[in-house]
Amino acid sequence: MWQTAEARLVALGAQVVDSLLPHVGEGGSSRLKGSAESVLQRLGDEALPRLREIRRQGPGRLRGNALKALVDLAGAESLDESDRGAVERLVRIKLKDELPVRLPSEAGRWLAFPADRLDDAVAALGLHDLRPTTTVMGVAAATQTNDYLEFQDSQGKTRTAYRVFITPAFETWLSEVPIQNWRLLWGNAFIDQLDGFTLADKLSERCGEAHFYVVDPYNSAENWYVARDGRGVRSFGSYDHPRFQGEPLPFEVEYREDADEDEAEEYAEGVPYARTAADLLSVEPGRMPASSTHGHGWLATTHPDIPNTRFKGALPI
Repeated sequence: MWQTAEARLVALGAQVVDSLLPHVGEGGSSRLKGSAESVLQRLGDEALPRLREIRRQGPGRLRGNALKALVDLAGAESLDESDRGAVERLVRIKLKDELPVRLPSEAGRWLAFPADRLDDAVAALGLHDLRPTTTVMGVAAATQTNDYLEFQDSQGKTRTAYRVFITPAFETWLSEVPIQNWRLLWGNAFIDQLDGFTLADKLSERCGEAHFYVVDPYNSAENWYVARDGRGVRSFGSYDHPRFQGEPLPFEVEYREDADEDEAEEYAEGVPYARTAADLLSVEPGRMPASSTHGHGWLATTHPDIPNTRFKGALPI
């Protein structure tokens, strides 16, 4: 029934855009929202002229949802100069009052590198089009929406560009560690396709040290990996053989020495928890205190020909 109704709406073309837009916002029935967005996606480019017209001329009640629909269908590059400027101003305003920030902690994979080596990290990973962004926007861009884009280069070859989010700088709470401030990098497709371990090696070659962490509750798996000067020095993987590689780090030795009788076996070889390792090596994701958060995050891409505006999908700010 729903499929038939959607097909009939698609057949009517752009004239149905005004009727669909009230249902693509945050409120209302999720079933109606899904169907309205599905019809707009199927209309594709056919819907763009009417959406742009609504942005310029109204009706006012549809202008906000028309902006979202434009970015969902064709990316921010589909917006006119006025709308792009408005979005950029909104981001700047939000950046002034976004603390404290929260990073995903229940599951995910991320990289960490010294905060003062941002330029080196950008060079090591070949990043482009760095744009200031809020943490909410950056996390969504790198983990929840379209974070990669296939395209044809000037030679006609199919390439893939990725979108990544670099966090603000965060202070550690440990006084004895040599690096006191860290930035984290999120980008699911980027890390999965280019291999987090290899990326950590590249980062450490330019930045001195870098880490890769994985928390995967679905597979009951965790990994943590420390690279220094271009090579791995210590790692743990739930399903690696052996699970630990490299010499135990000082924090692991302390855990083993302080373990009680019930914990002795658990920490006999080292610390088998990614979040614990992150907490004692760099910073653990989650709610990041405002007092130890500095600067703002950056959204970036991995190819000079593919700016952030090419990626489809409206983002929360």
